[in-house]
Amino acid sequence: MGPMIDDDVMPLFLINGFLEAGKTQFLQFTMEQEYFQAEGKTLLIVCEEGDTEFDPDLLSRTRTSVVYVDSLEELSPARLEELELLYNPERVLMEWNGMWNQDELKLPKDWTIYQQVTIIDGSTFDLYVKNMKPLLGAMVRGSELIICNRCDDVEDLEGYRRTLLAMNNQAEIVFEDGEGEITEISEADLPYDMSADVIEIKPEAYGIWYIDCMDKPDRYRGKVVEFTGMVLKSPNFPKNYFVPGRMAMTCCEADMTFLGYVCKAREARLLETKQWVKVRARIEYEEWQDYGGVGPVLYADFVEQTEPIKEIVQF
Repeated sequence: MGPMIDDDVMPLFLINGFLEAGKTQFLQFTMEQEYFQAEGKTLLIVCEEGDTEFDPDLLSRTRTSVVYVDSLEELSPARLEELELLYNPERVLMEWNGMWNQDELKLPKDWTIYQQVTIIDGSTFDLYVKNMKPLLGAMVRGSELIICNRCDDVEDLEGYRRTLLAMNNQAEIVFEDGEGEITEISEADLPYDMSADVIEIKPEAYGIWYIDCMDKPDRYRGKVVEFTGMVLKSPNFPKNYFVPGRMAMTCCEADMTFLGYVCKAREARLLETKQWVKVRARIEYEEWQDYGGVGPVLYADFVEQTEPIKEIVQF
């Protein structure tokens, strides 16, 4: 917490999630930690009144002032600058209201989101994914850490994990039940046979394969897959490389993205962007410029033209 923060910048620690997910408890736990007993004062901005009150003793011990905000309009950059002058804090904590769209949060120019954590109640996750995916997406998109608690009765943690990774593939995702952290998530019933010589990825399973392949290198390294995708080519690719992929909606209409992995194939030079191909390829994991690190690289046995798939990949 010390010298890494630039003196000219106001660091904002943003904790988000829907009502009653456990944000207040998480914030109180954070404030108890030694690294948080740092120099100076803390300003805590609470954007919704939950069931849990902040402990007055903890607030005075940690030199924290609380400000309650009732509406998103009140959170203007001008108002936040006013609060900074009034309280003169070293850092700001914010407990976000899950019913407000976080994309609409505007900060003063010298404020920066230093760390963002999303708290999700596993028992209501399905409900929010079905009914409020854009709000969930806006909260999860910039989070470094996603804590999914109350997962005692959740059957498909692997599915939850993929849904969240589709929205933010950089986040660390932690699942907890009443006992604490769940370390082992069993290999889910994937919709394809991992033991087959050639694993056939049907069109409706493409999204699951795409996320799982990035997430579980040990599961896929050296395996051969077969799937249908659209060709993307770029002059920046080395000779013989292209990307077969599919358009996907990771969260809402505005989040349409092309999801595919780079593929080396003899046929690459004959292909044109937007053609549809069936690809059979071996999966390896290597450094690649566009991944910003190591990721799946496909080595194709064959690539042949095929019919387009009209559906968009959904998560």
